[in-house]
Amino acid sequence: MASSPLDEPQPAVPYGTPDAPRIAVRGEARLEVDPEIARIGITVTARGRDRRTALDDLTRRNTTVLDLVKSYGDAVERLETGAFSITPELKHGRGERIRTYHGTVHITAELTDFTALGELTTRLADLELTRVDGPWWALRPDSPAHRRARQQAVREAVQRAREYAEALGTSLSALVELADIGAEGAPPAYPQAPGGRMRAMSHAAEDTTAAPLDLEPQRQRVSARINARFTMVPPQL
Repeated sequence: MASSPLDEPQPAVPYGTPDAPRIAVRGEARLEVDPEIARIGITVTARGRDRRTALDDLTRRNTTVLDLVKSYGDAVERLETGAFSITPELKHGRGERIRTYHGTVHITAELTDFTALGELTTRLADLELTRVDGPWWALRPDSPAHRRARQQAVREAVQRAREYAEALGTSLSALVELADIGAEGAPPAYPQAPGGRMRAMSHAAEDTTAAPLDLEPQRQRVSARINARFTMVPPQL
C-alpha cells in the first residue's frame, strides 16, 4: 500500500513557525587562568677537529644536561630529545678540506613546578655551550579551564535567549540546536610570551653559581563560542 505524503517525515522549518517561534543566539565565554605547564628548549652544541672528538664531546654534554634535568624528579613531567646532527665545516679554497665538525642536540623539557623552573633554567644556561629558550607557558589539552569556558558559553546563550523571550512577554519551551563553533585562544605547542622570550647561551663554565631566575607565569586566555536555537511559547503580540 502506497504511503500518504502526510506519513512522510517533514523537514524542519529553519526559522520556526507561528506556533513554535525560534530564537537563535550566540553564547561566548572568555577566561584568564594560570598556566599548568611550562616548556623550555635546550640546545647542546659541541665542536672538534675530527668527527669522533665532536661526537664524544656532544655525548658528554648531552648526558650532563639530561642528568641535570632528571635530577628535578616529579617537577619534570616530560623530557624529549629532538633533532641531532653532526655537520662538517669546510675550509674556504680549493678542494673539500674539513676545518672542523659541529654537533647539535635539541632537547625539550616540560615542567609543572614553576619554582624549580627558574633554578633549572639558570643551571642549564651555566653549562658549557648550552643554549636555553623559553619558557613557553601553556594549559594541558584536558585542562578543566576549557570545560569551564564551554559551560559558561552555554549558560550565557540560555540567559540571552531567556531575556529575548521575556522581552516578548513569553518563555522558552525547548532547545532545538546547540552548535560548537570552536574554542578560541588555545595556546600553540610553544606559545611565545609578549615581548620576546628568555634566551641564554653559555660558552664556558662559570666558577660561581648564578642566582635562579625569577620567572613570572604568563596568564593563559581560554575562550569558547557556541550557537544555540530555542523554541518559545508563542507570544501575544
